[in-house]
Amino acid sequence: MKIARFSTAGQDPRFGILDERDLIVLAGDPLYQGFETTGERVPLKDATLLAPVIPRSKVVGIGLNYAEHSSEMDMLTTDDPVVFLKPNTSVVGPNDPIRTPAGVGRVDFEGELAIVIGSLAKNVRREDFAQVIFGYTVANDVTARDLQSRESQWARAKGFDTFCPIGPVIETEIDPSDIRLETRVDGDLRQVASTSELVHDIPSLIEFVSSIWTLLPGDLILTGTPAGVGPLHDGEIVEVTISGIGSLANPVVALR
Repeated sequence: MKIARFSTAGQDPRFGILDERDLIVLAGDPLYQGFETTGERVPLKDATLLAPVIPRSKVVGIGLNYAEHSSEMDMLTTDDPVVFLKPNTSVVGPNDPIRTPAGVGRVDFEGELAIVIGSLAKNVRREDFAQVIFGYTVANDVTARDLQSRESQWARAKGFDTFCPIGPVIETEIDPSDIRLETRVDGDLRQVASTSELVHDIPSLIEFVSSIWTLLPGDLILTGTPAGVGPLHDGEIVEVTISGIGSLANPVVALR
């Protein structure tokens, strides 16, 4: 089931179940109010898709979780996952611009699968990981690469406004263990991988991250990016596609 957050002219954001060309409108946020429908249908062509969730608490990033990406960054994979935080103010939705700040140097795309947490989660055992997951969406962990290389903490490099596009929907019924990820810039293929290549799989990530922080409904875990990351330039369009979920496209706008 694909869950979208959307707006139409003159109305506040709402949630709906994507049914081919229509959105079946939900009575409220499904994270908290379930899947009760209102009986209204909105044609998809009349809706603007928004970020499918705005985390009330945090976005957890995972670094160096594909071996080939670790090699291209000349960094070693580790026994434990590399974790960092992105603020929820970095989250934007489909077709929203990625605004690259002036003076930060190179800014890279990083296509990723994102986990959407569905319930309060602390010290979750790996065998119970599915019980705390609401679904999965597509993410782009945009990174100011020059800043990242200069600073031991990644908060600034990863945390600028618009540096966490997500969408277009949350898929609640998918096996995430072996799904294909592709990233294109202006149509040129830059990244391609399967989630089967993750160094630390999703059950391990849930177990590890929930041992550090209490996860709240709507929190995101970005599972890491494969090899092929590269710079973004003003006017380009970056598109991340994950099979079974959809495509997330965002234009790049350089701030001056």
